Amino acid sequence: MDKSPSSLPTPDFPRGVKLLHDPIRNKGIAFTEAERDVFRLRGLLPPRVDTQAVQVQRTLGNLGRKTTDLERYIFLVALQDRNETLFYRVIVDNLSKLMPIIYTPTVGEACQEFGHIFRRPRGLYISARDRGHVREVLANWPHEDVRIVVVTDGERILGLGDLGTDGMGISIGKLALYTACAGIHPTWCLPVTIDVGTDNESLLKDPLYLGLPQRRLRGETYDELIEEFVTEIVDRFPRAVIQLEDFGNRNAFRLLARYRDRICLFDDDIQGTGAVALSGLLSALRITGEHVGSRPYLFVGAGQAGLGIADTIVAALVDEGMSEEEARSRCWLFDSKGLVVEGRDDVSAGKRRYAHSHAGTADLTEAIDVIRPAALIGVAGVPGMFTRPAVEAMARINERPILFALSNPTSKSECTAEQAVAWTNGRAIFASGSPFDPVEYEGHTYVAGQCNNAYIFPGVGLGLLASESVRATDEMFLAAARTLAEQVTETDLEAGCVYPELDRIREVSVHVAQAVVRVAVEQGHARVSLPEDLEAYIRSLMFDPIYETYA
Repeated sequence: MDKSPSSLPTPDFPRGVKLLHDPIRNKGIAFTEAERDVFRLRGLLPPRVDTQAVQVQRTLGNLGRKTTDLERYIFLVALQDRNETLFYRVIVDNLSKLMPIIYTPTVGEACQEFGHIFRRPRGLYISARDRGHVREVLANWPHEDVRIVVVTDGERILGLGDLGTDGMGISIGKLALYTACAGIHPTWCLPVTIDVGTDNESLLKDPLYLGLPQRRLRGETYDELIEEFVTEIVDRFPRAVIQLEDFGNRNAFRLLARYRDRICLFDDDIQGTGAVALSGLLSALRITGEHVGSRPYLFVGAGQAGLGIADTIVAALVDEGMSEEEARSRCWLFDSKGLVVEGRDDVSAGKRRYAHSHAGTADLTEAIDVIRPAALIGVAGVPGMFTRPAVEAMARINERPILFALSNPTSKSECTAEQAVAWTNGRAIFASGSPFDPVEYEGHTYVAGQCNNAYIFPGVGLGLLASESVRATDEMFLAAARTLAEQVTETDLEAGCVYPELDRIREVSVHVAQAVVRVAVEQGHARVSLPEDLEAYIRSLMFDPIYETYA
């Protein structure tokens, strides 16, 4: 694989105002005296030459003057649009502070307001009107070597539902994390929204909505557009990995099943969520001293995330020698109608795999008392589902109850970190989808781990790129989960945190990428011969946001 693309001058290298309007190459006031002469920048910039460090200082100062997270999001996106290297320098150096701004939970609000805060287009919009012409649309993308494509149709954005084309904020945000967390070069990243309409009434009535003002396409017409998109992406960008993001349940599973064995494609909401949750469980079980297969797990929510996590747990147990039937018996689902059991006539095919022979109940506390799970995993997108009686039931059954409130954004969380700690008298092992501040309780500080897919998908993507794998397999995500769990230190666990510190995420991604590459090689999916020093090779591919010298 070639190293990150160089921006060094070529005959068609932009000059003057065009260079200042090129976010990949623009350095703003950091252009040197020599560069200002060569590229006709004299007079177009203030006379002082700043270092990148000074620019970072100025950026953080201006960011600190913003009064809301949405304003901070808008400010950072504007910086990304004019100077990507500076944007990523600021993000990488302040990751734990700024990830909640550029991604969850703030990105959810940004998507809800997308048409109202829209300033400058980023990414590719492919609409139902482009059927038969997707090739021409892709030809308009300015970068020839795309390696990661994040695509959504906007039907299930986080826990917020159908946001139509305004879901582009998710594709943009995910790719920002690929670069910040795993060093994927910005020019290798392509965010895509496939606009097939929306069934969101408020958006259809909103004159500022950016998408097609029509109901969603379904059935054969929808499938034909997706097929055209996938076919043309593979033809135009043959080394690209496609990540499906925030598709609705009716499409996510079947699209993954249709394409996963044809091309290098995965669904982060299913496989990424499954891997990061399994990793958190493995770490939590280091605290409780139990084996991953010794006790049942109860999932509150049975959509993509719930089934993805359950399937990943089953895969891990089967890999350790357990039969698939016995492994499935460890996973129980609780949906909007109650416990998923045999005999219910409203159970989808995906859920039916986990419908056990048992009496049903619509009461979560009762279900906990009967099943006696080691962990309660919330993925329903319904706030407050972990009621005090339910949490107290978990605490009666478990000396260290594992409570994973994974729904995003924060407003959708099943319970807060403070509630989990207080309702269990400080015994809970808590993780959440969106960040919570540390909790002080009876003289102790409890750190809430964030079960963030950013611990998984950037490293997986880096490994797929390094190996140029032709597939993204479940075994790769299983290896990623185990590798992530190995990065959790005893110090992390003593604070009750089942994930590494977020500021270590680039190092974590290097380890995850190596694990993925090894699986790609073992399974025969790697398209390149890899050097003996795999870690050094992977690090050599990573983009470091430092200005290049052009003259």
